[in-house]
Amino acid sequence: MTINILMPALSPTMTEGKLANWLKKEGEAVKAGDVIAEIETDKATMEVEAVDEGILGKILIPAGTDGVKVNELIAVLLEDGEDSSAIGAAPAAKPVTNGAAKVEATAAPVTAAPAGKITDNGARVFATPLARRIANDQGVTLQNVVGTGPNGRIIKIDVEAAMRNKSVAPVAAAPAAITASTPVSAPAVKGPDAKKLSDAYGMAYDLVPNSKMRQVIARRLSESKQTVPHFYLSLDCELDALLALRQDLNGRSPEGKGSYKLSVNDFIIKAVAASLIRVPAANSAYTDEAALFYKHADISVAVATPTGLITPIIKKAETKGLATISSEMKDLAVRARDGKLKPEEFQGGSFSISNLGMFGVKEFAAIINPPQACILAVGAGEQRAVVRKGALAIANVMTVTLSVDHRVVDGAVGAEFLAEFKKIVEDPIKLVL
Repeated sequence: MTINILMPALSPTMTEGKLANWLKKEGEAVKAGDVIAEIETDKATMEVEAVDEGILGKILIPAGTDGVKVNELIAVLLEDGEDSSAIGAAPAAKPVTNGAAKVEATAAPVTAAPAGKITDNGARVFATPLARRIANDQGVTLQNVVGTGPNGRIIKIDVEAAMRNKSVAPVAAAPAAITASTPVSAPAVKGPDAKKLSDAYGMAYDLVPNSKMRQVIARRLSESKQTVPHFYLSLDCELDALLALRQDLNGRSPEGKGSYKLSVNDFIIKAVAASLIRVPAANSAYTDEAALFYKHADISVAVATPTGLITPIIKKAETKGLATISSEMKDLAVRARDGKLKPEEFQGGSFSISNLGMFGVKEFAAIINPPQACILAVGAGEQRAVVRKGALAIANVMTVTLSVDHRVVDGAVGAEFLAEFKKIVEDPIKLVL
């Protein structure tokens, strides 16, 4: 029988995307694991793998089509021995609505949704090739495993969880899991139409269409400000000890392989991670059902790219040394600007940092990145007058502002987090002990 290929959900918040390119043509043979198409999301262009073998019988959505809904039929795969007559009447393809150039950089492969294999009881099981291979090797029955991948597809971690549980009872429907989801959208509040107003008054401008990434950033930030009750806490931190330690450690860096050059931002990432472990109530997220308190400090760091802001993640930052954090951050930042991050490298995270200090910005307040509960805005370090033992002195001082989701993090918790952060920044030798 024919196998439908549906538009996959490449992220938890994805509802539609652009089918940027087909890498297989009608009539071509397809093997499990072959990359068959590229899907443009708000962050990057993702490669889609086939999960079954066959012949690409018909492409229903042409390359370049924007606004393709998740789970919409995009192509039909023919199994061995079938011809095009098995396809039957296929729905008409939508016309190309956006001819924008394809993003050349691609992220790591993401398995296409829909196709699965028939089990002994006649039910179709959706699983990635890797999950199937692990299940076969370990003797795990896939129809008894609950899938947590896109559209309920079984992925590697689901099989590993089943192996840890040793026995998995048959499941008629997936249990209702508590997840940290983006807040429900509030009705959009629209201001004056800038284009109409500019045209009416004869104002000259260049019209640059919004990229999908820019559209999603605008929507999510609007949702955050409209649905998340923000409050803000600011604190000054003296940097002289940190700058001295940074200079000393950079002076000890070996030449060639293994060399490093630590930045102030590397120290901030490590200090935030250490503070979250000491104040775990700040390492959290809100849902209507329950609060989530994360066990590790997965730090999202805002990086500016030509198409908009993206937040690559230093995972388990509390377990990593400064040199490792520095190396990972440099690699992530380069690939973020090139659009080559894998989905798991920028989706998720438990806490965000936005640092505009390198631009000379003294102080600012950042918008929370849902579903996270906190984001730390970092200003520039500059020489300021401070009072020490009743006398004026000069110190390098940095102002940080914590934006907090008051639904899950109270003022006292936010203040405690900042107090710990200040202690670590002003006595940074603790970071290397």
